[in-house]
Amino acid sequence: MKRLLCIASLALFTSLALPATLSADGCYLCGSGSSDACRDYCRYYGEETWDNRKKCENAGCRVSGTGSCPSASNYHVCDAVGTNSKTKKDVLVSLLRN
Repeated sequence: MKRLLCIASLALFTSLALPATLSADGCYLCGSGSSDACRDYCRYYGEETWDNRKKCENAGCRVSGTGSCPSASNYHVCDAVGTNSKTKKDVLVSLLRN
């Protein structure tokens, strides 16, 4: 009985703690009228929030939905970095210059 109780409590703990640690980045689908860099998708980091949606809009994406990020090379995917339309490359270059 103790063994069953231990297994049940471990399963409950794992099911409650695991989703918080596995939060993944996602993508917004960019609709017509989006910039060329954000033609298909805009990647956001962390939780799906209004701030991330606004960052993607500021990057030139006209958000039309959410989805998983593609890995194929024929899709244009921009990044929601900061509050402006800087890409990760621009952020890294500015950090290396300092």
